[in-house]
Amino acid sequence: MPQRALVEHRPWLLLAITAALAFYFLRDNPIGGVWLIALKGLGVACLAIYALRRGPGPDASILAAVMMFSALGDVGIEFGMMQGGALFAISHAIAIWLYLRNPREHHSPSQMALAAALLVGTPLVSWFLSGDIMVTLYSVALGAMAATAWISRFPRYRVGIGAVLFVISDWLIFSELGTFDLGVLPHYLIWPFYFAGQFMIATGVVQTLRHELAEEDDQAA
Repeated sequence: MPQRALVEHRPWLLLAITAALAFYFLRDNPIGGVWLIALKGLGVACLAIYALRRGPGPDASILAAVMMFSALGDVGIEFGMMQGGALFAISHAIAIWLYLRNPREHHSPSQMALAAALLVGTPLVSWFLSGDIMVTLYSVALGAMAATAWISRFPRYRVGIGAVLFVISDWLIFSELGTFDLGVLPHYLIWPFYFAGQFMIATGVVQTLRHELAEEDDQAA
């Protein structure tokens, strides 16, 4: 999407990308803890506003709640894993509701198998990486979010893959809690995987809702 189109028609997406990039490149610099934490939360908070401004109907409002609780989780995790995890768990619960409200009509056996693998495999891998029961319990919600995203009517190559990227970013976090040493990879990959996943989810859902609204308007005309 050209930058000018972002500026004119989707400024909240542009601001989200700008905030996310700024946090990524400034996070190791002493610019001030409070300002850096606020910058971290701003990226996904802008996706919440984007959902409200661009997305039609109640599903867009639910998506905005998903993104806002995630933004609060981005901030909360800076004060403690429990606080951030609780806020993200709320975000996942709302996302599961959104995806279950929007089921896909037909599923291939392979797609259902992948959804089942996400549902069961996410907490299992999380336990293997972290060895922490609380992390594993949180990952039950994480896996359910990814599984329901995958079988929802929203595009798998946007929303489904976005949810999977979210899972991978959390796995990278969990690897730092246990004995599974991935070296410097978590430091460099957690934020890009996480934000890319959230961006794909937000834009995938909103564009689907807008496309359907346009089709309804054409049929009514």
